[in-house]
Amino acid sequence: MEEQVKYFKYTARDFTGKKKEDLIQASSSNEVVSYLRDQGFTPIVVTEISKGKKKKQKSSGRKKRIKSSDLSALCWQLTTMVEGGIPIIGAIETISEDIDNVQLKELLSQVSEKMNKGEALSEALSQFPKVFNKLSCAIVLSGETGGNLSEALRKLAEYFEGRDKFAKKVKGAMAYPAFVLVFIVLIVIFIMTFIIPRFTIIFEQLGDDLPAFTQSFMDVYHTIYDNALYIVGFIVILIIAGITMFKTTKGHYIFSRVFLSIPLFGKVISQAFMVVFCRTMSTLISSGVSVMDTFGILQTMTANDIIREAITTTKDRVVEGASVSSSLSSSGFFPNMVVKMVQVGEESGSMSKVLERTADYYERKVDSMISTLMSLLEPVMIVTVGGIVLIVTLALYLPIFSMGS
Repeated sequence: MEEQVKYFKYTARDFTGKKKEDLIQASSSNEVVSYLRDQGFTPIVVTEISKGKKKKQKSSGRKKRIKSSDLSALCWQLTTMVEGGIPIIGAIETISEDIDNVQLKELLSQVSEKMNKGEALSEALSQFPKVFNKLSCAIVLSGETGGNLSEALRKLAEYFEGRDKFAKKVKGAMAYPAFVLVFIVLIVIFIMTFIIPRFTIIFEQLGDDLPAFTQSFMDVYHTIYDNALYIVGFIVILIIAGITMFKTTKGHYIFSRVFLSIPLFGKVISQAFMVVFCRTMSTLISSGVSVMDTFGILQTMTANDIIREAITTTKDRVVEGASVSSSLSSSGFFPNMVVKMVQVGEESGSMSKVLERTADYYERKVDSMISTLMSLLEPVMIVTVGGIVLIVTLALYLPIFSMGS
């Protein structure tokens, strides 16, 4: 029985990155892909033009934020399917049909529509900058122009996977102190609201015969209690003023410096960025992205003005003709370890591998600092809570002990 002949529209790139679009007659999309590869082209989109468009199914369920883990899973699926010879447009359509995240499902549907109109994958992804940043688009574009899209997707999957794991570690380190602070505040509010008022009635019957420590404690309590609204209002004003200042250029710069100056926490933030910096630069360079484009992408990877200023200074020095290592050194932000490793990478021609090892080194350092932070915060929390309870207990029961004696 003869196979039915169909018509396909394809978009492909040659080894120089030049795009080619045309119609071809074949029995299947796989036949088109094989033909293009034999001719030295990299298939980007292969669409059967006689095939009716599928009706969009109504998506149900609550929209969820697209996380790094979702993007990592997506890239791994695309890598597997593209390596298996499935055209990228077909792979995206297949994944979008089965994906659970409604928001990502809709995004992939829009990407496939744009690709059906002739846009390349990198062009389609670049129109969703909140999900696919400049780094993602640069790696995909390098894969398209270099004729190895599956390898580019693999690197992107590894990048998202590593970023997700590392972000969880850092967020965990920052969340624990916040929990401790909230816990202490709740204990103080509970004591002031339910415990102390019960003893106040007893103390009123004793008149002025309270011990000095108890009297001082009650004076502080009444001062706070009587001025609670003013104190809360003052705190609210401070928060609003802080947010307003943070939104200004100068205020944002000041806050950026303050965050990096906080003992231990500031070091975690700066070391965490070293991991992001080295791993991102390694991924981009190994994908064939130029050094200048790499630094342009790195500028968008942080919201801290001090760090962004250091990257800008480094980029400007590279533009002037200086080496990357000396440019990093002149910024005054990057540690000697990073500078020396980059210098070794430049001299040996293995910048990507050296940066990857440097990222691993700093990731271990961040893990160690987080462990130290946790081990310090636990006794601090115990001592703080114990101190509060001890002071309240002594202040409230001291008069009763005095009456007994």
